[in-house]
Amino acid sequence: MVVVAFAAAGCGGRDGSGSEETGTEGTASSSSVSSSFGDLTDVCKKGAAKGATAQGVSDSEIQVGVLSDVGFTKNAEFVDAAKVFTSWCNDNGGINGRKIVANTHDTKLMAVRQQMSEACKQDFALVGGGAALDGLGTKERLSCLLPNFPAQVAQMSELGADLSVQASPSQVFGYLPYYQFREWLLKDAYPQSANAIGIINGDSPVTKVLGDIQTETVKAAGGTFVYNDLYPAAGVSDWTPYAQAIKNKGVKGLIFFGQYNQLAKLESVLTSMNYKPDWIDANNNAYSQAFLDLIGSSAAKQNNLVDLGGVLPIESTEPVMNQLKELYKKYAPGATITLPSLRAFSSWLVFAKSAASCGDNLTRSCLMSAATKETQWTAGGLQAPQNLTPGAAPSPCFNVEKTTANGWEPADFGADQGAYRCNIPVKKWTGQYGNGMKLTDVGKSMSDVQ
Repeated sequence: MVVVAFAAAGCGGRDGSGSEETGTEGTASSSSVSSSFGDLTDVCKKGAAKGATAQGVSDSEIQVGVLSDVGFTKNAEFVDAAKVFTSWCNDNGGINGRKIVANTHDTKLMAVRQQMSEACKQDFALVGGGAALDGLGTKERLSCLLPNFPAQVAQMSELGADLSVQASPSQVFGYLPYYQFREWLLKDAYPQSANAIGIINGDSPVTKVLGDIQTETVKAAGGTFVYNDLYPAAGVSDWTPYAQAIKNKGVKGLIFFGQYNQLAKLESVLTSMNYKPDWIDANNNAYSQAFLDLIGSSAAKQNNLVDLGGVLPIESTEPVMNQLKELYKKYAPGATITLPSLRAFSSWLVFAKSAASCGDNLTRSCLMSAATKETQWTAGGLQAPQNLTPGAAPSPCFNVEKTTANGWEPADFGADQGAYRCNIPVKKWTGQYGNGMKLTDVGKSMSDVQ
């Protein structure tokens, strides 16, 4: 379960530094805080919207739920993102005059179903959150017709579920994740590694599925495995046997799924053995300062790479990233911006834009209709364009970061559209990894969504 929480849901073991309490009131007047974000104008604004048009909607407020395993992981990144967005939005008048109230639903890893039931009683929608065992609540969510704008999705039943809008480029049901990254690794950057791939994975049902999908992805990109192993979900005290096996098998490209603190221990052993694969995919859960601190000298001695999947790097100096950093500085000064934070902010932005377009008649039906008409969603410039139409293929764009002695830096991956590379087509998977839950599975249809 620990591996599930820290790997499958992308929590990565980072220690959140913000409060669990989600802010719903700003600290500045609208005149001092721009209502635009990147190339999005008037994201939030004053107005005179009226009417209790749906559950959680009143003349003055919109109740929105945020799922988070914060009570288990102690990682407040989704709570912090909600605090920053809602404070900024409300300072600019809310959504047509209605203030956003963000309710944190602390799933604490195993309490997903209970917290989803609570959300079903009070919230208009779920926005900008995620839980490692999110699939445990999908049946309840669809039964109460609750839309979800997640920052990230972990389990197949939720990944392919109805009434869900994934605003940020990430895994899309039915398509091989990281395929473009794998093809770049195996055909462009390190072709000599293609016939010597290794994968090591946490021994849990959820991460085993992720490992199986990645095995298909690598093979589709032309790779051959020489090493495939599991490690105990509780962690390993001595990684020497694993490091020795990696060396003995001659692994040149290593994929790691699990807690990044465990990868740091493995890399320490590999470095002490003077063994360096051509590349190590640390998984983008490791894209943090905390991982750099843990691996120390291995940041330069091992070639750690992560695919951000078409999301702007945190160290970017683009104006939109600088604007986000200023918002965090203002509204959550102790919080850390993470990759899941960026995905959460994208979800909040598309929710706000879609809700605002509904005017007085803010219903779940209108919200979903507006959001799913976004075919080139970039979150104001925080990410590569994403088609949010149900069933649409994911963006082919990707971007790669690497660890160095000076921190995270962009790798030379052949960017062809700004910060991203977008010229490798997406590919559907052929394996059977489970199915997303549909409204029909709970005796509902879209006509029931009001």
